[in-house]
Amino acid sequence: MLTDSPQGKAGSTAVPWEKVPAQGWITVLAGVSVNLCLGILYAWSVWKAALLANKDHIAGSVMGGINAGWTYMSDSQATWAYSICGLVFTLCMIPGGRIQDKYGPKVSVTLGGLSLALGCIVAGFMRSYIGLVIGFGILGGIGMGIGYAGPIPAAVKWFGQHKRGLIVGLVVGGFGGAAIYIAAVAGLLIKAYGISNSFYIMGILFSIVVIVAGRLLHTPPAGYVPPVAPATGKAAAKAHTASEDWTASEMLKTWQYIVLAIMAASGAQAGLLVVVNATPMLFKTASSLAFFAANAWMIASFGGIMNLSGRVGTGFYSDKIGRKNAFIINCLLCATCLFLMPYIIKSGNVLLLFLTVGIAYWQLGGNLALMPAITADYFGQKNLGFNYGLVFALGGVCFFVPEIGAFIKDSTGSLDYAFYMSGIFLLVGVGAASVIRKPIKERAKVVSPAL
Repeated sequence: MLTDSPQGKAGSTAVPWEKVPAQGWITVLAGVSVNLCLGILYAWSVWKAALLANKDHIAGSVMGGINAGWTYMSDSQATWAYSICGLVFTLCMIPGGRIQDKYGPKVSVTLGGLSLALGCIVAGFMRSYIGLVIGFGILGGIGMGIGYAGPIPAAVKWFGQHKRGLIVGLVVGGFGGAAIYIAAVAGLLIKAYGISNSFYIMGILFSIVVIVAGRLLHTPPAGYVPPVAPATGKAAAKAHTASEDWTASEMLKTWQYIVLAIMAASGAQAGLLVVVNATPMLFKTASSLAFFAANAWMIASFGGIMNLSGRVGTGFYSDKIGRKNAFIINCLLCATCLFLMPYIIKSGNVLLLFLTVGIAYWQLGGNLALMPAITADYFGQKNLGFNYGLVFALGGVCFFVPEIGAFIKDSTGSLDYAFYMSGIFLLVGVGAASVIRKPIKERAKVVSPAL
């Protein structure tokens, strides 16, 4: 047992462990499992594709068969639940972080899982646009925000600064990787049992997994000091330098807080725009290819693989080349893809579509792995749950971009201008990352007595 060691007891000498205890790795795996359920947000394009009006069914017309009671929706209607969910998600990171910091990850994750499950059931039961907004948008967003705030702080406290990027990438990788299986399962469930039943099944499954996995989340005992980097020289000195712990009120007074929020918003909005439109984009690009037209959910699953890979991969190389450099590289690549996206969709080139969509998912995943790591680097990890919640919440304006894109599509018939807009926002993020630097805490000046 960890607490049997003198290094694990409160008041003991702060001596770094030689290796991370098993409980630390169990917490990482449990965090991944939790996020594999909370990440249903990234598979929304599968439900959106089933809800969208088409040439045979106008918006407002009633569905039949296994989807009786549902009506076909416009692009903006089918996007609102996703956008509201994302916005509520970001806002609830604040109370979620506070719950995690005060009561521990088990409580925040359990509350989050139950809220998400209830939201899915409400969405399926109401069978309407309002039901989607209340169920998936509000209740689902609450569950994601409160639940997502739990695993990251718990996991990173077990590991030294030199592995912070990788660990955050692994934990949040579950959220991004959720689309890998949820898109496929949801697509099959919708076809076989209908939209409502797909929500019921997912809700019940998620509540079970999240509650069980949440019980396995552990925080280190008082006095625990994580292993330090085995490197020597400058690399060791940098890795051994712990970040000072800032309170939320102290962080909010720094200009770095605003710039971090700009980076978070600009980096996330591009991927979110692609995520909500991935399946319909493949429908349009591959309209003449029967296989892809019938299995358009595949691009959302592929996106999930890239999202997961982007979180772990970016977290890994950010430990090597620096967080800022990793952020800038990812954003520049993604911006290039967005500027080219309209031409790729018109060309009907499915291979290029998968490539550009994959890069957008990679960038989104990488951004969501980098931001908590940068927040910990700059403001310490003691209050990471609440501090990152504040950064994430202010950056939550990014969830309005998919809805703006939906209005653009309803007005112009395409997402072209939405892609251009999103690419420009990414370049704003690159500019923000170029100027940010680690804050320095002001010390109270010590005045010597007059002689």
